[in-house]
Amino acid sequence: MNLQQVEILLVEDSAADAEMTQRTLRKKGIANHIVWVRDGIEATDYLFCTGAYADRDSGHPKMVLLDLKMPRMDGLQVLAKMKQDPRTRAIPVVMMTSSREEGDLLASYELGVNSFVVKPVDFHAFAETVSQVGMYWMLANEAPV
Repeated sequence: MNLQQVEILLVEDSAADAEMTQRTLRKKGIANHIVWVRDGIEATDYLFCTGAYADRDSGHPKMVLLDLKMPRMDGLQVLAKMKQDPRTRAIPVVMMTSSREEGDLLASYELGVNSFVVKPVDFHAFAETVSQVGMYWMLANEAPV
């Protein structure tokens, strides 16, 4: 059981995007303890200490970076579960997605997302966006304890 506070739960099915995100957050000193899960089922198992994560420490991450389009359970379904449950409702959630569909944007905000960010395709722009998101939500934002 790892007692270190998880700073960010990264929910991302793309290994390349997950690696770039983690590398950027660590390099900029924004977050050192990041847990990466590959889909919504793993995310909800982690958040609610079920399935493969039934034995983990029950603390919550300071922030969730959530991909929208994923297999098995998409980001909107994860977001809905989080915002409906009093244990996870206050955790800031940033939707990081390649989707530019207005319906996805509106649905995310209707479900209670804290921020909706479209992932840039360019590597350097992607890294800069991740850095800005992390700096705001992890360092500047005051979240409830």
